[in-house]
Amino acid sequence: MNNSFLRISIWAYLAIFFAYLLGPLVIMSITAFNSSGFPRMSPWECLTFEWFGELFRDQRILTGIKNSVIVGLGTVVLSVAMGLAGALMLTQIWPKLRATYYTIIIAPILIPGVVLGISTLVFWDRINRMLGLGADSVLSNGIFLTVIGQSTFIASYCMLVLVARLQRYDVALTEAALDLGATHAQAFRKILLPFMRPAIASAAVLAFLASFENYNTTTFTFGEYPTLTIELAQKVRYGITPSISALAFIIVALTVFFALLNEAKLKRQELVAAARKKATVEELAGKIKLPSFFAGNMAAVLLVVFAVATITVVGTATAYDPGQCIADVREQKRLEAEQRIQELRKQREERRKQQEAQEAEQEGAQSTPKPSNNSGFGNVFAPNTLSGDSDDGAEATEEQPSGSNNSGFGNVFDPNSLQSGDE
Repeated sequence: MNNSFLRISIWAYLAIFFAYLLGPLVIMSITAFNSSGFPRMSPWECLTFEWFGELFRDQRILTGIKNSVIVGLGTVVLSVAMGLAGALMLTQIWPKLRATYYTIIIAPILIPGVVLGISTLVFWDRINRMLGLGADSVLSNGIFLTVIGQSTFIASYCMLVLVARLQRYDVALTEAALDLGATHAQAFRKILLPFMRPAIASAAVLAFLASFENYNTTTFTFGEYPTLTIELAQKVRYGITPSISALAFIIVALTVFFALLNEAKLKRQELVAAARKKATVEELAGKIKLPSFFAGNMAAVLLVVFAVATITVVGTATAYDPGQCIADVREQKRLEAEQRIQELRKQREERRKQQEAQEAEQEGAQSTPKPSNNSGFGNVFAPNTLSGDSDDGAEATEEQPSGSNNSGFGNVFDPNSLQSGDE
C-alpha cells in the first residue's frame, strides 16, 4: 500500500512538474494555429497557417534574426577561445593560486547583465574617444559591442564545460609527444584538441544559445543592430500578434528535432561500440553485423515520427484554405456585435423612460397646492397665531387698543365674547 502511494505521488509530482515547465510552450505553440488576431487558445476559431506567412513577411523580425545569428557566431568564436584558454590556465597554474584564479574567472557570471552592458558601453566609448575615432568607428559598432559584452560572461560558461572535460585528460600523452620531438603547438593540435573536440562543440552550442536569448546586456549595446530579443520586447510593448507564437513554435520544433537527432546519434554509437565488443575474431574478419539505426534506438523512432508529422503539417498547410471558416467566424462576430448594440440601445431606452417618469413625478409633486389649515375655529390652530414675531401678529398688536385682553388665541377667551347678546 505504501509503495503504491509512493509511486502514485512520484508520478503526480512529475506530471505537475512537466506541466509547469512545458505547459506555456505547448499553449503558445497552439496559439500559432488559431485564426484569432490575439494569441489565445480559447475560444478556438479556425485552424490557420497564415501567421507563419505573416512572420516571414515581417522585415523587422527577419533583421533581428540575422543580427542575432551574426552576434551569436561572433560570441561563439570569442567565448570558446577565451574559455579554452582559461581552462588550460586553470589546470596548469600554481595550485595555491587556482582558487583565486577560479574566482576571478567565474565572477562575470555573478554580475548582473545590466551592469555588464553599461560598463561595456562606457569602457569602449572612452577607448574610442582616447583614440580620436568618430561615432561610426568599429569600436562604436553595435555588433562589436554586443559580442564583447556577451562574451564577458558567456566565456565563463564555456570554461566550466571545458574544465570538466580537461580534468579527464591524461597529461602523459602530451609529455610523450614532446619527448618524441613534437612541438607544443603540434601536441596541442594533434593530441589535446581532438580530445577536447566534444567539449568544444558543447561549449559552442551553449554559447550560441546564451547569446541568442540574451536581453539584459544587449539592450545597452545593440545600437543600430537590434537582435531578435530586442525586437520581440518592442513588439510586446506595442502589441503582439500570433506571428510571435509561430516563431516560438519554430524554435521549439527545431530544438526538439536537433535534440532527438543528437540522442539518436549517441545511442547509435553506443550500440555499435557494444556490438563490436561482443563480436568474435571471425565476425570482425568479414561477418560482423552491426545493429540497424532503429534497433533499440527509441530516439531514432521519435525522430522519424517527428519528421513525418512535420511533413504532414507542411503538406496540409499548402492545401488547406481557412478562408470560408474565417468568413463564417467574422459573420458570427458581426451578428453578435449587432445583438449587443441592440441590447445596449434597449437598455438605454429603458433608462431614458425611467428617468422621464421620475422627472414627471417630481414636477407633479411640485405643482400640487398646499393644503389649507382653516379648521373653522377662527384660525385658532394656525401656525402663525402663536408666533410672536410674525408680521400679522405685529400689525394686530399695533391696531389693538390699549387695555385689550388679547391672549394670542384669536380672542376666544375675550370676556366680551361671553356676554349676552342683549348688551
